[in-house]
Parts: sequence; structure tokens; C-alpha cells
Amino acid sequence: MGKRSLPESGMAGGPHIPVLLDEVLAALAPLEGKRIVDGTFGAGGYSRALLEAGASVIAIDRDPSVRPHAEALAEAFQDRFVFVPGSFSELDVHASGQGQVDAVVLDIGVSSMQLDTAERGFSFMREGPLDMRMAGEGESAADLVNSLEAEDLANLLYAYGEERKSRRIAQAIVAARETAPIETTTELARLIEKAIGRKPGDAHPATRSFQALRIAVNAEFEQLVEALFAAERLLPEGGRLAVVSFHSLEDRIVKRFFDPEKGGPAQSRHLPQADVEPRRWVDVTKAVKPGEAELARNPRARSAVLRSATRAAAAARPTSFKGLGVPTVRGAA
Repeated sequence: MGKRSLPESGMAGGPHIPVLLDEVLAALAPLEGKRIVDGTFGAGGYSRALLEAGASVIAIDRDPSVRPHAEALAEAFQDRFVFVPGSFSELDVHASGQGQVDAVVLDIGVSSMQLDTAERGFSFMREGPLDMRMAGEGESAADLVNSLEAEDLANLLYAYGEERKSRRIAQAIVAARETAPIETTTELARLIEKAIGRKPGDAHPATRSFQALRIAVNAEFEQLVEALFAAERLLPEGGRLAVVSFHSLEDRIVKRFFDPEKGGPAQSRHLPQADVEPRRWVDVTKAVKPGEAELARNPRARSAVLRSATRAAAAARPTSFKGLGVPTVRGAA
């Protein structure tokens, strides 16, 4: 994945700014001499800060466009920086053979530079092909928009974008594509705005739908869950994991992963108590959010949440989606 999963309303293009950077560095400290996996490299903001603090970094990203940023860090920091092209869902595989890893940092979602590049098709504010593929392969957003049945499309928009008017939007899309395929970002954005209207001061009406399509195209929730369990397999006792997420659905997954008991059903005191699983994560922090100074510098940070924890001694769990609150599309709307 890339870096910033953010609302676009009122946003202007600009340089990539790492979100909650000081807080992430503090969560992983001390950094001198540590080996850290940056599972979502993007433009390299976290990696550069970690390297400057004396750590070694194994950086991972599936987006081919990040390579120039990786090459710049490789030149500047040489043997302390390694870049591996690939998905962060397999970060334990990508980091194998590099020595013991002391920490992992993940920054979930789409990056500022992806949003700001019109031809990537992530932004409803910029004319471009309706693409949204982070790795440039597989089904595009246009493929989904032009092929899904109305009910399936409505379920997707509701489950992944929490779009309450998903049925109305899906019906408008299906009606429009009978004349011609929907091929561009602005075409879809105008169609959604016409279908559900827009109130002054509200976010653009296409915000949630574009989020849902991007998540579906890139299997973002599945990637996140796989990455969390990969970090659990990779890190030794005492290793640190820090995760920055950008909307409530992602944050819920991370919160329940660190503390599974909060996602499970309450036990009745009148029934035999179920065996309690050993804790895999301790020193779990409460949600950390950007302060006023950071929000003034970077409005795109406004929905960011950081959670971090320390790896306990218990053996890693098998990967499981159970109890994490991962949204499901089927029958969701």
C-alpha cells in the first residue's frame, strides 16, 4: 500500500508530508542501531526520518512509482537502507534474510502523491482514467463500475465507504452505463453528485464512493489484516509495531488485532469461562491523533490515528479475520 487515506474535499496538491511523524518515532524509540521495516514506503518520509535517527530500514512498496524515492535513500544511506518491491501483506517474507527486525511501521491507505497524480485515477478532483490500482495490475475501478450488478455495487459502496445512499448511486451508475461506459474520474464524480445532491459546506458527495472503490480494487482490508499477522510472525519478543490509519474501519481492525478480547462476545458469569488466549501484544497504546500544530501544517492529517504495541512472548497466531470487524460486501447494503 501507499501512504495517505484522506478525504479530498478542499484539498490542494502539494509535497508529501509524513503524518504523525514525531509520534511514530517516539513509539519506536530508541532507534539508534535498530532494524526497522517500513512496510508502506511511499515517498519515504518515515524511512528517511528513521535513517536519520540512526536506524537501518527495510522498505517495502508495491507501487512502481516510488522507485526514485527509494533510489535517493539508497544513495544517501547505502548499507543501512534496503528497498524491496512487493506487498506489505508479505512483509515477513520480504524482510527474511536481512537479520533480526526490531520494529515495523505501517501507514495505511493511498498516498498524497497518488492522489495528486491525475493519471492514477484516485482523485475525483482531477480528470483522469478511472483506475485506482496501486500496483498497476488487476481489475480497475472502471472494471467494477461498469460490470457489477446494481445490488453488488450498492453493497460494495455501503460496506467499504459507509455510503448511506449507495443504492441510489448504484442505480444511477447502472442507468448511465447503458449509454456508454463510465471511464473517467470526473465523469463518475459528476454522476454521483447529480444522483444524491450536494449541500454547501459538506464533503464532495463522491468521497465515500471513491474510497470504497479504491479499497475494493486494492483489497486494502485483506492486505491490512495479512500485514498485521505478518508483523506478528516477524517480530521477536519486545519488538514494536506502529500503525497509522485514516478511517474508522481500518482503525477498528488494528484496535481489535492488538486486543482481541475487545472484539469478542462478552462472557456470562453464569457459564463456564472459556480459555483465555495468551496475549501476543502488550503495552498497547491508546489512539494518538495529530495536534493543532500538525493540522495547521497539513490538513490532510485530520483523520489520522496511530496505535502501537510491543510483541509479547506467545507464539504468533494463524492469520484470521475473525473478530477484527473487517467489513463484508455480501448483503451489506
